[in-house]
Amino acid sequence: MHRTAADADPGRAMTTPPVVTEASRSPGLSATDAAHRLAVDGPNVVASSSPKLWRIVGTQFRNVVLVLLLVTAAVSGTLGQVQDAVVILVILALSVGLGAWNEYRSALVSSAMGDRLRHTARVLRDDAWTTVDVRSVVVGDLARLGVGSIVPADCVVVSATDLQCDESVLSGESRPVARATGDRVLQGAVVVAGSAEAEVRATGARTEFGGIAAGLRTRAPETSFQAGLARFSVLLVWIAVALMLLIVVSGIAFSRPLLTTVLFALAIAVGVTPQLLPAVVSTALAAGARSLKRSDVLVKRLVCVEDLGGVDVLVTDKTGTLTSGGLRFHSAIGPDGRPDPRVLAAARATVPDDVAAAGAAGASVADVLDREVLAAAQQAGIPTMDVAATQPFDHEHMRSSALVEKADGSREILVKGAPDVVVPNCRDVPVTAGTVLDRLRAEGHRVLAVAAADVDHDTRTADPDAAGVALALLGFVVFEDPPRPGVADAVAALHGLGVRIVVVTGDDPVVAEQLARSVGIPVEVPLLGSAMSGSELAGRVLAAGVVARVHPADKAVVVRALRASGRTVAFLGDGVNDALALHAADVGISVLSATDVARDAADVVLLDKDLAAVATAVRTGRRVFANTLKYVMMGTSSNIGNMLSAAVAASFLPFLPMLPAQVLLNNLVYDLGQLTIPTDRVDPERLAAPSRWDVGAVRRFMLTFGPVSSLFDFVTFAVLLGIVHAGPDEFRTVWFVESLITQSLVVFVIRTNRVPSWRSRPGRWLALGALGSATIAIAIPLSPLGPLVGFSSLSWPLLATIGVIAVAYLALAEALKALLFRFVFRGPSATHHATHHVRRAAARFGPSR
Repeated sequence: MHRTAADADPGRAMTTPPVVTEASRSPGLSATDAAHRLAVDGPNVVASSSPKLWRIVGTQFRNVVLVLLLVTAAVSGTLGQVQDAVVILVILALSVGLGAWNEYRSALVSSAMGDRLRHTARVLRDDAWTTVDVRSVVVGDLARLGVGSIVPADCVVVSATDLQCDESVLSGESRPVARATGDRVLQGAVVVAGSAEAEVRATGARTEFGGIAAGLRTRAPETSFQAGLARFSVLLVWIAVALMLLIVVSGIAFSRPLLTTVLFALAIAVGVTPQLLPAVVSTALAAGARSLKRSDVLVKRLVCVEDLGGVDVLVTDKTGTLTSGGLRFHSAIGPDGRPDPRVLAAARATVPDDVAAAGAAGASVADVLDREVLAAAQQAGIPTMDVAATQPFDHEHMRSSALVEKADGSREILVKGAPDVVVPNCRDVPVTAGTVLDRLRAEGHRVLAVAAADVDHDTRTADPDAAGVALALLGFVVFEDPPRPGVADAVAALHGLGVRIVVVTGDDPVVAEQLARSVGIPVEVPLLGSAMSGSELAGRVLAAGVVARVHPADKAVVVRALRASGRTVAFLGDGVNDALALHAADVGISVLSATDVARDAADVVLLDKDLAAVATAVRTGRRVFANTLKYVMMGTSSNIGNMLSAAVAASFLPFLPMLPAQVLLNNLVYDLGQLTIPTDRVDPERLAAPSRWDVGAVRRFMLTFGPVSSLFDFVTFAVLLGIVHAGPDEFRTVWFVESLITQSLVVFVIRTNRVPSWRSRPGRWLALGALGSATIAIAIPLSPLGPLVGFSSLSWPLLATIGVIAVAYLALAEALKALLFRFVFRGPSATHHATHHVRRAAARFGPSR
């Protein structure tokens, strides 16, 4: 459980909230007073989100590979091997610089996105309720809180109606807490039921939330892809240690200088490890995030791009996703299906006074329906009723109600809500009502039932349960919300990517089923929220295709059940009732116009709530994963093979097969060419299935292609020693060129699963990078740099021999790949299973820069 500031300070925990009376009630502030207080106290933010480049550079050294490089450079410099130290430091600077720059650019994008994802609050300024940026809230403001509101600052409740708050961000307690007049409500809490007015007492870092956030210095946890890469890097480090021991032992056996042997062993260790893996991963992720931004998809954390590639189930709400979201009033009818203005008048009475002023951005479905009722009543010229009390809509009861006083002085309770909730509580329901309701549902309409009950004049509550009355059905308010244009094509695209779609909605099951079928989502029999139980829930949900009449907590139950069954789940939602599910999903997806709490709980934000954008995001995630995996495969085949060859050669040659500086220069040139891998094209078939990280598949690939690479190195050794009778300098020069050419060009074989490889066209930059590395391999011995690092000149016969060996190696690699993917892997690639990453409270709910 999270500690609160009260836990840290017992004195604060014992503080008694001030008693608020009508006489002490804040009248709000003037705009001038608010501006003055804002200038004195500063903006209502917990902390600045501006990224610091120096801090990001420091975080790069959490990688064990980079630490090994740093230690090796220090040892080389201390022992006087300046060339080796310079080469290592160049590699280190490239890896750290590229990784830090990509993370910094991503942080700048996230910071800029934070400016777009601003929270708002309703406050009383100059005697009028107005919507302001939450950063402008100051002490003394009177704030209005409704369902879905995030409490903007530490406040004291002035007046409340059935107020309940989710304070899990502060206390860890998941159940809502009731709050009444005089109680404190803290910044970051979410209103889940009722409404209130509250006076602001503390803002920014002076709030309880600010005190907690100031103590949070932990970095965001790793996803399983990051953890898998880290484990794989550690595995390679252990392999490097084994090769180092082999080299040192053989050096002692050959009586080589210990210093030279140790430096060569360190160079081999560096060569085995994928030095630029962090840079390649961050480059791929940053490129994916920029690509998604161009498609109006904002990624809040770079690693979420990888997570998107693993998604195989999308759980989504209905309204605004499958439908246009433009719910429009259609008609108000009686139980017999005929127009009845009394129904619209009764529905109008249950609409809160501030619904029209609240704005459309991030509005709940209930708010949208209320605004449509209000607009229709105004257009019809229906007068307002004398409302004595109201009970706002909540997701538990699925209804709202009002206590009204009629012209003759009598009183009645009017109720508006889901037909499944309201109609069963009505007496003497006409038979025609069921027929009318079934017809409306079959036509795909959204329907609210309206009922009334006479009560005694001394009744003070709008709650029909508390009043103990039997309702009489007045009729139905009908709305229309047609399918969203293009949604059927987006559904087909997601199905083509292997993503199952599950519709989870609080709406009627018949309406949801009819809509899902019309856009191409397979549906058997819709599952009701009340029937969600049992160990086979995930299977039942996937078979049903639609889960209807759900409560907010039910959505999270669906997500958790699917994840527990091994699925990687994305959830798309935009309302306060979606926050739990967004948080529970592997990837939470919301929309720019969503409620504050939904945007905060999401990992990915869409500028428009469009399934086509989700398909684009999934496709991009898989493309990023596929290109990252190519570098891993290259590192496990070429690096392991070449360094194994060097270690074995060092055990029988009377001289070192390559000098330490030459080994490191080989790796530097090779890795620079591999930095273009994130830009490579990806075959469509590799995007057709979810991406999952499989260390076993990578290990099998390494144990197959690594020895093949070493085999051709040994062929080169045999030619040099048995035919050419090469001396140390000539041996090192030829092997340097041969190893660099073969490992640079084999990327054209490994980058695709197609056989033959030329059936897949590589990206332009990848082709230039690989060919450029091969060209540099030939050019270095012929350039002035060659003699400086111990190379001799190459003759044309030796270059021709290298060419023949390279062609033979690529041909065998092609044949071996065909056999591997036919009999061993039987799949598109090693795969990646994204995991849910815990989100820090400050990132989820706290107002930020």
